[in-house]
Amino acid sequence: MKKILLVAVFILGVLSIGLQDQYFSWDDDPNQDHIPFEMLNNLPDHVNGPSDVITDEDGYDNIFLGIDFAEPHISMNPRNPLQSFTAFNTNGTHATIDGYNWFSNNPNFGVPISGDPVTAYDSLGNLYYDNMRNSGGNIIGTQVARSTNNSQTWVGTVTGNTGNDKNWIAADQSTGPYANNVYGTMTPGNIMRSTNQGASFSIVASVSNNLPGMMTAVGPDGATSGGSVYVVTNTGGSFTPVYTFYRSTNGGSSFGFQSSQQFVNYVGTVVGGRHSVQNMRTRPYPFITADNSFGPNRGRLYLVYAKNDPDIDGAKPSIYCRYSNDFGTNWSSPVRVNDDGNYMSNNHFMPATWCDKETGRLYVKWMDTRDCPTSDSSLIYASYSTDGGATFVQNQKISGQKFKIDCSTCGGGGTPRYQGDYDAITSNAITSLMVWTDFRNGSFGSYVAYYPDFAMKTNITEANINNGQSVNIQVSVPSVKQYGNSVKFTASLDSTPVSGSINLSFQGGIDSLTSFPGNVTLVATASASVTPGLYPVRISGRGPNGTPVHQRVVDLLVNASRVTVQTNRGSAVTYMVNGTPYNTTSSHVFANGSNVTISAPPSVTSGSTKYIFNNWSNSGDTTQILNVSQNIELTANYKIAFQLLVNSSQGHTFGGGQFYDSASTFVFGVTDKKVINGNDTFYYRGFNGLGVGAYTSPDSNGTDDSISWNISNAVVELARWTLDPPPIGIQQISSEIPNKFDLYQNYPNPFNPETKIRYDLARNTDVHVVIYDILGKQVGELVNQKQNAGTYEVSFDGSQFASGIYFYKIVTNEFVQVKRMLLVK
Repeated sequence: MKKILLVAVFILGVLSIGLQDQYFSWDDDPNQDHIPFEMLNNLPDHVNGPSDVITDEDGYDNIFLGIDFAEPHISMNPRNPLQSFTAFNTNGTHATIDGYNWFSNNPNFGVPISGDPVTAYDSLGNLYYDNMRNSGGNIIGTQVARSTNNSQTWVGTVTGNTGNDKNWIAADQSTGPYANNVYGTMTPGNIMRSTNQGASFSIVASVSNNLPGMMTAVGPDGATSGGSVYVVTNTGGSFTPVYTFYRSTNGGSSFGFQSSQQFVNYVGTVVGGRHSVQNMRTRPYPFITADNSFGPNRGRLYLVYAKNDPDIDGAKPSIYCRYSNDFGTNWSSPVRVNDDGNYMSNNHFMPATWCDKETGRLYVKWMDTRDCPTSDSSLIYASYSTDGGATFVQNQKISGQKFKIDCSTCGGGGTPRYQGDYDAITSNAITSLMVWTDFRNGSFGSYVAYYPDFAMKTNITEANINNGQSVNIQVSVPSVKQYGNSVKFTASLDSTPVSGSINLSFQGGIDSLTSFPGNVTLVATASASVTPGLYPVRISGRGPNGTPVHQRVVDLLVNASRVTVQTNRGSAVTYMVNGTPYNTTSSHVFANGSNVTISAPPSVTSGSTKYIFNNWSNSGDTTQILNVSQNIELTANYKIAFQLLVNSSQGHTFGGGQFYDSASTFVFGVTDKKVINGNDTFYYRGFNGLGVGAYTSPDSNGTDDSISWNISNAVVELARWTLDPPPIGIQQISSEIPNKFDLYQNYPNPFNPETKIRYDLARNTDVHVVIYDILGKQVGELVNQKQNAGTYEVSFDGSQFASGIYFYKIVTNEFVQVKRMLLVK
């Protein structure tokens, strides 16, 4: 799965860069939150595979589901806490039936869909999945898919709501008179309902709503479970939104006005008419949920949102909770959920909330930058309240790795950039399960995690035993995140031996923990005559209802050992194990007493680089036969050599065309410094080196005809030659042909007594450089010869001249120029 993740990240990164360029200037309406149609038709493919558990150093898990297009929603089956379902834009679904392993089975909606997925379960365990549909690129409503077995199969889809943006659904999970009704909202204000478990939906009411963010929730009406259906709209200006609350007491047949509230202005910074945090677009959605439990806060309606503190453009947002005890008519003062002391210096945004129907515990999750001094990278945080939203427990970090908020490679577009407008959290009586989009790998990674939660570790990851032997495996919970229930451990073998048996038992019969930190001991015992091989031991830890759930695997090698082989040069060198080629690290299990042939090539040439075998880590030869009796780790060590090319237009060279070890010194050069070629006599003037670490002669005197050097990369050395020996004081600085003839100002200037004059020759030519005094009398000649194209420098010694102004002049076949210089004694 790790390989799948890396490939997925690379593929999506390449695709998303192209998408970003294509839609950098899309027509983004700041009053709409759906995916623009022009991007909808060019979305990257979902990258799915087996879910991959990423465990941090403390023993906590994030479960990676794949790569989707952000904006997930999640729901949990109230009849079975092991079953959960989540959907990402635009139709990327993931589900679990054991709380740990996830699969994907996307429904066929039968119509063009536009995303904004939302989900719900009713009290019978029916799953509903609502997704916006479009016609010709225009959003016209929603389509609802239904499953009776947690998306393993789909019953079909039906037309849902009518509207043009941001939908939401909720289901009545009670046993009241309206049990299993499904309600939905959609901008610009339509409310839908199903009374036949999703077989059909109808519009039951319409209210005013002009901004995205219309939500719905179900709560009790006193003793009547499911007797209150809530709808909140988001109207007004983007930076002066008004939340208007409506309530139905007859199962959604009609809705009455409760109140209008103006609780928020800004979230982050205004960019392009939108709220944004670090160039990620966001909005103060009014997330509502109600307490359906039979606890002390039954019937309480909660509102969770993000807003700046202070509530001005450019400040940093926090997460706030309010509650109403009279069905949304009056509201409490705000309670800040994030508990960081310097909260006004950190960003807290993208909240999601859920109130557990059994315990009344109110969960909130959000994005949080408190761990980043520059406040541009985020983690996922969460908390909960057990006193009806009056206070919240100490915030907990949920995600295992920070990620940069402004993700230019993820594939979103616009300014501020679309990177998902919401995510979600759900729960059961023991814990919650949250879903989010994570940018840690530069892509829209899809992740879930439990909270409250326990860490889980084993003291070993591998053990070797023989017939009749046993090994103790310590399984520990080193810490918890506000988890106060028991943990029960079980163990099983992923594969069983053909002969013999392996017994797994917990020492002293203790397989559970009720206080933390703590540990139990699992004993793995091999009987006589166990077939040699690898038998992974899968250890699971679960809460009382099966959640949270974590697994760790210990590889048990019985009458066998592991041989791990690699090279120090990665995929550049291919080696053999029993005749099979490998160019990455390979791991093999062999029965003890087996002979294994390992071989590596003496050398491998790849372009201008050569890898030369040095030794195996066990000092063996290139080919060796190993008798396996214990675990072996072997590395073939190769030293690296680089090719040296020595090119010369005249005469002969030595030392070139070979590979040299980077740790050794070698010699190269020319065999003759003077070469007669026809009627011309050429004189060696030095080397120009090409490539990092190449040698270049410090001057043009041609004295360095044999050079000792160390190479660090493949290089090319070019010998320089001139037709006639230059007079003393002339140096060819470069044989690279200039674009034009030029004469430079002497340096230093003024000078005493010596200065240097530099000039460029664009072609081979006769060159004459002379010196004149202030009266125009020639007082010196510096150059009078034929020279090849290049850059030259000549020295002028004024020790025999009086102070004053002098002129120097260059004359070639096609270029003349004069400059002034000052001699000061």
